[in-house]
Amino acid sequence: MMFRRGFILFLPRLVGLLVVACCSMSIVYMLACTPKGDNQQLALPRVHSPTVKEGYDAVLQEQEEQHRNYIISLKKQIAQLKAELQGRTEQLKNMQNQYPDSLDIQLDHSKPEKAQANLLAFLRSQVDKAEVHSGVKLSTEYAAVPFESFTLQKVYQLETGLTRHPEEKPVRKDKRDELIEVIELAVGSLNKPDGVSKAKPRVYTASDFVEGIYRTEKNKGTLYELTFKGDAKHQFKKIVLFRPFGPVMKVKNENVNMADTLINVIVPLAKRASKFRQFMQNFREMGIQQDGRIHLTVVYFGKEQMNEVKSILENTSKSANFKNFTFIQLNEEFSRGKGLDVGARFWKGNNVVLFFCDVDIYFTAEFLNSCRLNTQPGKKVFYPVLFSQYNPSIIYGHHDSIPSLEQQLIIKKETGFWRDFGFGMTCQYRSDFINIGGFDLDIKGWGGEDVHLYRKYLHSNLMVIRTPVRGLFHLWHEKQCLDELTPEQYKMCMQSKAMNEASHGQLGMLVFKQEIETHLHRQKLSSKKT
Repeated sequence: MMFRRGFILFLPRLVGLLVVACCSMSIVYMLACTPKGDNQQLALPRVHSPTVKEGYDAVLQEQEEQHRNYIISLKKQIAQLKAELQGRTEQLKNMQNQYPDSLDIQLDHSKPEKAQANLLAFLRSQVDKAEVHSGVKLSTEYAAVPFESFTLQKVYQLETGLTRHPEEKPVRKDKRDELIEVIELAVGSLNKPDGVSKAKPRVYTASDFVEGIYRTEKNKGTLYELTFKGDAKHQFKKIVLFRPFGPVMKVKNENVNMADTLINVIVPLAKRASKFRQFMQNFREMGIQQDGRIHLTVVYFGKEQMNEVKSILENTSKSANFKNFTFIQLNEEFSRGKGLDVGARFWKGNNVVLFFCDVDIYFTAEFLNSCRLNTQPGKKVFYPVLFSQYNPSIIYGHHDSIPSLEQQLIIKKETGFWRDFGFGMTCQYRSDFINIGGFDLDIKGWGGEDVHLYRKYLHSNLMVIRTPVRGLFHLWHEKQCLDELTPEQYKMCMQSKAMNEASHGQLGMLVFKQEIETHLHRQKLSSKKT
């Protein structure tokens, strides 16, 4: 590395010297080609001499020969300098390949030893870049990467993820395997002979592990600090480990053409005609006008408000010249799983992307493209995490009026939350849905059917894409938890209802509203007295 740095520092000097040499030779050439002064003119034959012509020709020929030799000499020297400069450039490239930077590591599989050395050098550089041996200056308090702590039984985490638990058993297999591997590696390191002490070494086990902390810097690696019991009561052993991240490697580069990929939006419905009217306004703008590669299937339960719903659908069809819709009516009790299953199986065309949707969902044209891009028959299904809107009357209660729906759809902690406990909105190809066995039709009413389908996909060989998306919103509506629900369904419904109203801060303002008003009243009275 020192040689490389020295060479890189010397290279600009070398180029400068070459430029100076070329300029010097150009000056010599110009001087050589300049006619002589009056005192240095060659003696020409006298004009009246009989040999004037022959002598003059001889002098010119001699000068021409001298100039030609100078030019040949300069050309040779310039060619030598170019060759030397090119050689130095090749040496620099070889040095860069031998000691690669993190963004341009050369993994030549034809030379495994060199590739292994390059990778090892890169991984060591990751340790130097990470905040392992010393701290780094940070701009704000939010720039610090926090640690999470763990014991043999529990993980205590700030980023709660999909489980939403600040303390939990490491239920994800990758996290469990990671922490077990780290503890086992630390125990092995403690039990490795140091070659100095002659006393019989103590044998450490996982039961000596007290606690550990770890954090991940996304572009460098994961740092682990593990504490074990020492030889006496207040003595401890500390092991620091680092798992460096490898270089970014290209896996795939492909063109994706979604021009002919149709999405069949399936909506199960019972009553709620006013909500369906709002849904169709969104569907018309985003699905028909902006996207255009879309089909709508409405599965309606019962007959109450059915004619109104059909009228809304037919009016949209006429005004937007939209014919790609299907209306299915079932004379039975509402079941979301049954409605989606019937709608998916009713399709008779080619394999199609199914988007299972609800009437209180708002989506954008960008989301429809995400739906296409994250599904692949036989390989991938898409489970987006949508943004759930809080009760607008609480959020905007202090405003003169509630903003329009489009103005409300802003992703902020004051306006809503990521609905990471919901699995109802999903995109998959019809073939995958059929092959997985569809919904459990024994589940009635609200809740449960979506989780059951989600688990089916998780237990299959399909890749489940789970990610927050910015173009899918759950619109707030008052939730009714019916008495007919099972105890588990009723509990889930009430939990969902509580989370839908407002943020903790906003709910707190409602709880302490009386105290706040009393405080403001007292302040007003005291200001009048003064």
